[in-house]
Amino acid sequence: MAPTPKSEDQPGRGLYDPRYEHDACGVGLVADLSGKRGHATVAQALTVLANLDHRGAKGSDPDTGDGAGMLTQMPHEFFRAVCEFSLPAPGHYAAGMVFLPADDQAAGEQVLMIGKLAAEECLEILGWRDVPHDSAACGTGAQANLPKLVQLFVASAEGESALELDRRAYCLRKRAEHEAGACIVTLSSATIGYKGMLTALQLERFYPDLTDPRFTSAIALAHARFSTNTFPAWPLAHPFRFIAHNGEINTIRGNRNWWRAREAMLASDLIPASADGVGIERLLPILDETASDSASFDATL
Repeated sequence: MAPTPKSEDQPGRGLYDPRYEHDACGVGLVADLSGKRGHATVAQALTVLANLDHRGAKGSDPDTGDGAGMLTQMPHEFFRAVCEFSLPAPGHYAAGMVFLPADDQAAGEQVLMIGKLAAEECLEILGWRDVPHDSAACGTGAQANLPKLVQLFVASAEGESALELDRRAYCLRKRAEHEAGACIVTLSSATIGYKGMLTALQLERFYPDLTDPRFTSAIALAHARFSTNTFPAWPLAHPFRFIAHNGEINTIRGNRNWWRAREAMLASDLIPASADGVGIERLLPILDETASDSASFDATL
């Protein structure tokens, strides 16, 4: 008689095999193949996300989710209508969600520091927008850690647009993370992210922006999180700036070690120096090793 398997490295009995016992997040992408922007794409992505609710994790409080969110193209017409300040043409400004500390004084200090860093990166702050949200739509655990939800709008002081502007916005975001302790969810001329410590069903109610008919996009990437290597947190919800990841990177320690070993060799003529002449080294470290595997992948990309 064969011995009973003693670990999950060995097959179980009958049809059950513990080697195939895995959990993974839910990811969905909706795209208009003609490239035409409309609100229907966003609405369909919210439906996709609702249908992924079973893929997202929840805590002992079933109304506190592991995280959910959506990444879309920049809804320029919507922002032009709702912002209390003027915006230039699409591609000539970058915008993004920022999670500020709940404490007013700490939030004010971060805003001032981000303004200082923006000037050093040759960027002008066009304005800040308080993001409408319904805090009653999320659980008590999420409410206890709810940050101030704002959006930052910046433009190049040198008239740059599109990818050149995005490179400067990237420099601002990385420096704000390191020097101000800020959490800038996205900062781009092309895309915008809405996410939080929510369940898949809560995102639509929590952020009224996403149900406004003026909020249009030709693509929408949605994600419901089921993390196996980090606890729930507002910044760790997906999508990130470039990716939404479904699964777990089992080689994460080795990948991080290789990245750290080679980081000193980073060089690029495409990353502009700061106003005081400091090069790409001001952006290091690229990885936050306390974050999730997906966050490390996104930062590397």
